[in-house]
Amino acid sequence: MARRFFVTGTDTGVGKTQVSCALLRALARQGASPFAFKPFESGMSSLDAPGDSLALQAAAGGWQSLDTISLFRFRAPLAPGIAAKVERRPTSWARLLKRFSAFGRRPGVVEGAGGLHVPLDARHDVIDLMEALRLPVVVVARAGLGTVNHTTLTLDALAAHRLGVAAVVLVHTQPADEASRYNPAELQRRFPRVRFLGPVPFERDGAKRARAFDRVTAGLVRLPQS
Repeated sequence: MARRFFVTGTDTGVGKTQVSCALLRALARQGASPFAFKPFESGMSSLDAPGDSLALQAAAGGWQSLDTISLFRFRAPLAPGIAAKVERRPTSWARLLKRFSAFGRRPGVVEGAGGLHVPLDARHDVIDLMEALRLPVVVVARAGLGTVNHTTLTLDALAAHRLGVAAVVLVHTQPADEASRYNPAELQRRFPRVRFLGPVPFERDGAKRARAFDRVTAGLVRLPQS
C-alpha cells in the first residue's frame, strides 16, 4: 500500500487522468489533503482551463491553486517537448523539481504525459522525471488488442531503470474486444510479480465510469494509522 504515486501510461488516451483522479479521491476520503501534480499538459483550447489539471484539482479536494498543479501548458496536441518548441514556450526542469519538493511529505499523485519516452524537453523524457522523483509507478494500459506488446515494453523499461511498479491498471477504453478476454491472464503469466488490476469496464456515463475507476484502484491507497 502506498500514499504517493507516479501515474504513467503505455501510450496516450488510456485513462491516466481517470486513474489519477481515483487515487486522489481515495486519499481524500481517508482524510488526507493530497497534492496533484501534472506539470505538462498539451492539446488544450484554452491555456487558462487545462482540462486534466482541473479534474485533478477537484479530485484532490480543491485546495490547490491551478498553478501548483499545472506548470507548462500548450495548445498544440503534441508531446510537451515538441509543443514547447513549436509554441516557443520555455520549460524549466529546475522549476519542476523545486515545485515537487514544495509538497514535502504530503500524499499525492504525479501524472505524466503519454508514455515513458514522450519528450518533456530537449534532454528529458517522462522516464527521466520518474527516475528523478522515485515514486511507486502505476501503469495504465488498454485492456484490448495491442496491450500485451505495449505493456511488456513499458514494464521491461521500468525494470531496466529499477523503478518500482505499484500496479498495472487495465482499462476498457472502448467496448470489450475478444483480445481483452485473454490479455489479463497473458500479462500476469509474463509478469507474475506485478499486480494487475481491472479491467475497468467501458462506461459512457461519466459518473458510472468514475465509480468504476474508484472500485478498481481502491486497494492501492492506505494512509498510516495515527
